[in-house]
Amino acid sequence: MRFGQQLKSSLVKGWIFHYINYDDLKDALRKAAPWDEKAEQMFVQKLEGELDKVYTFQQVKSDEIIRRIAASEKEVKDVVAMADENGGRSADDSPTEEDFELLEEDLSDIIAEVHDLAKFTQLNYSGFQKIIKKHDKQTRWVLKPVFAARLKRKPFFQDNYDAFIVKLSRLYDTVRTRGSPVKGDSAAGGKQQNFVRQTTKYWVHPDNITELKLIILKHLPVLVFNPNKEFAQDDSAITSIYFDNPSTWELYQGRLKKTEGAEAIRLRWYGGMQSESIFVERKTHREDWTGEESVKARFKLKEKNINAYLRGELTPEKVFEKERKDGKRPEKDIASDERLAREIQYRVLTRHLVPVTRSFYHRTAFQLPGDARVRISLDTELTMTREDNLDGRHRAGDNWRRMDIGIDWPFSQLPPEDIERFPYAVLEVKLQTQAGQEPPEWIRELTASHLVEAVPKFSKYIHGTATLNPSRIKLLPYWAPQMDVDIRKAVSHKFGIERPGASNDISTSGNLGDDSEDEDATSSLPTIAGHEEDEGIRRLREARDTLEQHNIEQQRDYGTITNGQGPNALDIEERISAPPLLQDDYPIYDSESEDEDLEEMRRVGGWYYRSKLIQQKAKDFGKTVLEVGKMLIPRPRPTNVAGNGSNLGVPNWKQPGEVKRFKAPKGKRIHVPVRVEPKVHLATERTFLSWLEFSILLGSIAATLLNFGDDLALAAAWAFTIVACCALFYSAGLYLWRVRMIRKRRAVTYHDRWGPTLLCLGLLAAVGVSFGFRIAGGGWKGGLKG
Repeated sequence: MRFGQQLKSSLVKGWIFHYINYDDLKDALRKAAPWDEKAEQMFVQKLEGELDKVYTFQQVKSDEIIRRIAASEKEVKDVVAMADENGGRSADDSPTEEDFELLEEDLSDIIAEVHDLAKFTQLNYSGFQKIIKKHDKQTRWVLKPVFAARLKRKPFFQDNYDAFIVKLSRLYDTVRTRGSPVKGDSAAGGKQQNFVRQTTKYWVHPDNITELKLIILKHLPVLVFNPNKEFAQDDSAITSIYFDNPSTWELYQGRLKKTEGAEAIRLRWYGGMQSESIFVERKTHREDWTGEESVKARFKLKEKNINAYLRGELTPEKVFEKERKDGKRPEKDIASDERLAREIQYRVLTRHLVPVTRSFYHRTAFQLPGDARVRISLDTELTMTREDNLDGRHRAGDNWRRMDIGIDWPFSQLPPEDIERFPYAVLEVKLQTQAGQEPPEWIRELTASHLVEAVPKFSKYIHGTATLNPSRIKLLPYWAPQMDVDIRKAVSHKFGIERPGASNDISTSGNLGDDSEDEDATSSLPTIAGHEEDEGIRRLREARDTLEQHNIEQQRDYGTITNGQGPNALDIEERISAPPLLQDDYPIYDSESEDEDLEEMRRVGGWYYRSKLIQQKAKDFGKTVLEVGKMLIPRPRPTNVAGNGSNLGVPNWKQPGEVKRFKAPKGKRIHVPVRVEPKVHLATERTFLSWLEFSILLGSIAATLLNFGDDLALAAAWAFTIVACCALFYSAGLYLWRVRMIRKRRAVTYHDRWGPTLLCLGLLAAVGVSFGFRIAGGGWKGGLKG
């Protein structure tokens, strides 16, 4: 859809005269010919007027929302106070159910107002960006850098609505619970062993962040750890520093491959750099088949003691010596933390672990205090930075963290090679529901809506480390090829914040195409990464969504998706991350680079590596010759059709399933998540034993023919012996290959396409040899005469 049409269909009707007059500015560019200095001045003057109009209205509406929230807060306090005074007894002056419903309706209207204001700023910012781009392209007068400075002086698009959201959440929760909000320890999580826990992760486009927060707060309150303190942006800041060995990247490899017992060690603090409490954490991955849960354990350490602890100068006994004397905590808890501190210190020293990657973000958590059955967190302004001292640069020096940055996002003082600003927010949904129990309906609608993009097993540490070390990390996560694909989607179903009477048929979160046919169909919506979406990428995105939906439906048809029922049912992440392979039998995320073993042997060197390299080159040469031979063979070929074939009056012949593979960058590989359980190994063994049993049976037949048959039976015995030996060696080789691939968690074709067919052909040939020799020797005629 063109941007002009998108603007008209998405604006709030009551604010129509306060939006950017996009059509008027576009007409000004068309009418002025030739474009001279006078025309430029008139256009800039008109553009300044539009900017001043938008900025003024945004400021007025923001102040109005602040006053409305304050007024609603006073009304809510008065009604709740009256209810507390009456103590639930019916009285003439006690608040009724209708009073609470009116308050809830008023708060819902304020929530819609905040949503509309956020959408207002988004659309207008997009309009200014598009008209400046159109101006610079048509007139050849460069206005973009000059107008960017004017935008900074009137930054209507930089307003943060988190303070509104926190206040509205508290008020809405109070009204929804009729003055009795859930109280409890914000950090309480319940007993994990009594629940089946599901964790899913999603990407959220910056255009959808505010709307998503407003939707969630109507169901869950914002989790505030210190309700007595006024909300400040720094309170939601979370910073983590991850450790690894830069020579082996063993922790990165383990977390990426999800190997049993893989660890992540990090230091985390909340708030600004002045925080004295640092949490030393260790995350341990456990496979599902072990029956154990993945564990995150941590203990608290003062910032001034971190360096001594990491160097081994401060022992765990000294760390908890003062706490033991105070006696404020049970000895059992102190002993557990001391054991954890000893294990982490031992790993840091023996494995030569050093700080490598820092992650920073602002977190908004939604949860009922003391009730962890449903917990939702949204991380925004996600940024990863380098903490290592590689490349001859002393970023942190001898300290455990670099001090040239704090929480001053977006860290503009850092060079580009030291920072990765993630373009999306990360939504994490944690559910603790009893076995067989479905998640809340609003969660199902939210995760299936156009506002989020599912990315199972996404890791901030893995993404940051892989991106910031392109010359050192060769194995990439599966989501790496998707970073240049716009995740915005069309509205799939009615879901979101709506103002009664407004036009919401088309969501602003959809792709805002250009409004001119002579320009590339790109979108200039602001993203942190600065990527612009062209029409080809948009089609790729739609094709992949259609393909994934088709694959999930196909799995459900064949019974591999059981909607959470049965002992072998897939959870939410597995249903998304494990679609069936297509007819070409390769995973969606694959790599054209060398095999992992060859890459390892390259580092070792020697004659063994040279022989393997020669084999690899010979194999590649054979493939090239085969492809050239296929091209030379005369056969019918499809006619090239421009575009989608609409010029010839035919429908689009390109099917969504044709977009099946993302290629890794040269010299790198993409790790595909593969789930491996003990039953996979057992199934491989059973398959090999079945082949072995069949080979033994054929060998027995051959031995019988050899010992008790005539001379003509000797040929048949040889035929059956050859088939038995071939089946034996083939099955043994296939079994060893499968075991090696399973151990490496490689996403390859595990089913056997050729073995059974060749075995049947071999048996047919052996039986044919037996009959052939019998007929040639006259045995067939003799048998008939007898």
